Amino acid sequence: SQFLVEKHLISIYHAREKRLYRGCVFNQKETLSIMINEEDHFRIQYLLSGLQLNNIWKLINEIDNEIEKKVTYAFSEKEGYLTSCPTNVGTGMRASIMLHLPALAMVNGINDILKAISKIGYVVRGFYGEGTEVMGNLFQVSNQITLGLSEEEIIDNLEKVNQQIINKEKKVRRDLLSNSKNQLEDQAWRAYGILSSARTISSVEAMELLSKLRFGVELGIIPHPDLGTLNKLMLLIQPAYLQMLAGKDLDPFNRDLQRAMLIRNKLVVNE
Repeated sequence: SQFLVEKHLISIYHAREKRLYRGCVFNQKETLSIMINEEDHFRIQYLLSGLQLNNIWKLINEIDNEIEKKVTYAFSEKEGYLTSCPTNVGTGMRASIMLHLPALAMVNGINDILKAISKIGYVVRGFYGEGTEVMGNLFQVSNQITLGLSEEEIIDNLEKVNQQIINKEKKVRRDLLSNSKNQLEDQAWRAYGILSSARTISSVEAMELLSKLRFGVELGIIPHPDLGTLNKLMLLIQPAYLQMLAGKDLDPFNRDLQRAMLIRNKLVVNE
């Protein structure tokens, strides 16, 4: 189940729940997953790269309509869809975006963002969603309120919040390039040096260094590897993924060995 969590196909809550009659259905591309008997009877999730919230909502809406032909949902004309968690009552829809915010993290600007968006009904979560830690300066931003808003309003509001955060990140990046370019170059190349040479590395350290390397690539400081390779690495180095690739259970030390070797091989190929 941890492997499915790392692939973002099920939630931490669903993986830890011990009750019977729970499951997950997902498509071949692993962009769609339907969790059965998670917090509610059905949790439909669709993941796409880039800002494609409207496209995702249309796809999920079609699937939801098909399920609703066979299953009677708890629905109130006044309140909307009735869910286990009161904060999901209404549309029952949570929209999320994953943002890489290394510049804001570098200048300790994340707390200001958290305070600002929490006042308007948004929340920031970790790499695997609710109840998880931030890893590699990747922040998941999602709406906290579903009651009294339409799906279109939820998406439109989140896109506006997303743009405001991106604008702040870009401004800090410009300031850092102007005032601290040598520090950024040292940080990026130092991360590359460790990742391309280390013989053992933990997932926490690897995510931190991959974030710094990704930041360097985004700023044009380091020409390689490409962002696609770095995005894949951030998934492949997680514990369950490493055990799947090895085809056996690994203790923490051997996972760290496998992780370091995998990163070295990927970086050498992309030089």
